[in-house]
Amino acid sequence: MNKSSVKPHEVNKWIDQKSTPTPDVLAVEEPLEIRLNYIQNSARIERPLSVTMRTPGHDMELTLGFLYSEGIINQYSDIKSIRHCETVEKEEEKENVVKVVIEDTIEIDQDTFQRNFYTTSSCGVCGKSSIEAIEIQCPVNSSTLLIDAQLITELPQKLRKAQTVFQFTGGLHASALFDSEGNIKILREDVGRHNALDKVVGARLFNESLPLENEILLLSGRTSFELVQKAARAGISIICAVGAPSSLAVELAEKQGITLIGFLKPTSFNVYSHPKRIRD
Repeated sequence: MNKSSVKPHEVNKWIDQKSTPTPDVLAVEEPLEIRLNYIQNSARIERPLSVTMRTPGHDMELTLGFLYSEGIINQYSDIKSIRHCETVEKEEEKENVVKVVIEDTIEIDQDTFQRNFYTTSSCGVCGKSSIEAIEIQCPVNSSTLLIDAQLITELPQKLRKAQTVFQFTGGLHASALFDSEGNIKILREDVGRHNALDKVVGARLFNESLPLENEILLLSGRTSFELVQKAARAGISIICAVGAPSSLAVELAEKQGITLIGFLKPTSFNVYSHPKRIRD
């Protein structure tokens, strides 16, 4: 367990109308600023791009996943270097700023900085000017992946057993990738559901193993439009979630050829789009 992901805190626990001071553990939430360093008019400049509230840990993966899902980079080789910023004055704040140096040959669209990327831990779409501003053109998913229905129902229990920080705090979202045999391949947790997915995608981008058409994405909460958008960008063909999808999430999944599953329980689930990838 990443020690920076949790923080001890004493609570007053009430049982049978009696209060007892009890040690507890909280999931840490801190801001992460992403800065881009790139070439413009033959000169290298640096500008802040985004601030997101996240759980510390896997910050480079989070940054890579964010840049990729937003279409700012298309592959890991678009980046010259990525690291926590060394120029921040206060030592304790250095780990909350990531500096990304973009390769000289990569052109950054200046409209990128007008998209108001401030996000909260609960909603990555909040603060963006419109749905159109975050729609990135992705090819329709034509994966022929087939998964047994029983395997699908087993995924949440496997996820819960693997969630390290959640077991201590109960306060984190999770995103995980499973292979077609139901084996968990990668898991990331965060106070923000979109951050958890960005960390997963960033890890795969770092290993240059995108797209992810042969893996199943499991989300610990509900499915929003932005989560489907990020999954589409990563080439994921099957999204499963223990919660409900939004109407826009279903519409986008239909459009992108993604099988979207919600209300996933040990004995049941709903398939909202492209059900032919699920077999009896």
